[in-house]
Amino acid sequence: MIRIDTIPAFKDNYIWGLVDTATSRATVVDPGDAVPVRAWLADQGLTLDAILITHHHGDHVGGVRDLLADRDIPVHGPAHGRIPGRTHPVADGDRVTVAGLPAPLEVREVPGHTLDHIAYTDGERLFCGDVLFTGGCGAVFEGTNDQMFASLERFNDLPDACEVYCAHEYTLENLDFARRVEPENAALARRLETARAARERGEPTVPGTLGEERATNPFLRCREPSVIAAANRWANRDLTDAAAVFGIVRAWKDSLD
Repeated sequence: MIRIDTIPAFKDNYIWGLVDTATSRATVVDPGDAVPVRAWLADQGLTLDAILITHHHGDHVGGVRDLLADRDIPVHGPAHGRIPGRTHPVADGDRVTVAGLPAPLEVREVPGHTLDHIAYTDGERLFCGDVLFTGGCGAVFEGTNDQMFASLERFNDLPDACEVYCAHEYTLENLDFARRVEPENAALARRLETARAARERGEPTVPGTLGEERATNPFLRCREPSVIAAANRWANRDLTDAAAVFGIVRAWKDSLD
């Protein structure tokens, strides 16, 4: 009974709208801007029921207070974060019930991009903010590379079919970098071609699946010999530890941004 709509915001943000099709009640994830959310609610004839926040950056929380101006609804967000309007602090292992979903969303603390970052998952869907991107991962602003690597590892138990709802349209940029790391990866070449075609049609490339990420995203492939070899060449030293490989690949990507 759930439908998930893409609500574009700013230059490349995605706000996710979860719709209970039986009741026309909606939840939004990371509303950095209230204007497109209000337009979506009006166009679809929906009632906003709740807000989920992954971390404190302005392009994820900037629209919260405006959306609360004329409604009294729960705002779920990281307990240790600076979240405007938060009514329900959540921490690792907590569960959040969303109208239309058959099972609650589990909260997972995934620091690295920010120290307060969390993700929400029910095993079929992963709302991961700026930690995991399609084809890449978030920059490490407040945490450490080791923290970010450990956070991405926390998704290892989720199935390949789990849909990845990240918060930005960065796929082409990320896959272009991934090709530098693994130029011989055939699955990556196919994915890049598909993503380019989607963007040429004006379509989003998100969500993807964790299976696609595991086959093509270098930040999830730090134990693969091809990624280790590429990291060794770029760093000009021998690396064997997956976390160290991650740190080098992240530094490589940062050097190009």
